[in-house]
Amino acid sequence: MIRSELIQKIAEENPHLFQRDVERIVNTIFEEITEALARGQRVELRGFGAFSVKHRDARIGRNPRTGESVDVEAKTVPFFKTGKLLRNRLNGKED
Repeated sequence: MIRSELIQKIAEENPHLFQRDVERIVNTIFEEITEALARGQRVELRGFGAFSVKHRDARIGRNPRTGESVDVEAKTVPFFKTGKLLRNRLNGKED
């Protein structure tokens, strides 16, 4: 599902809301999650999962095409851990 499909589905399920308002709400949610992660904070959505950031140290990597060694810089990457409810639902276990 892409962002526009999400917006369309929410708008269909909430006919009392204008689509432009639903789009603004969805964009605000994503922006807040992004900003919190940029500040190094954790974002938890109960039953769905938690977004956090992980720090990866600099290392020596290898170019798979040439086999040549390359320096890989330290970086911060987003990380998502599924919540128990989502994990159970994906595995066909309903609580």
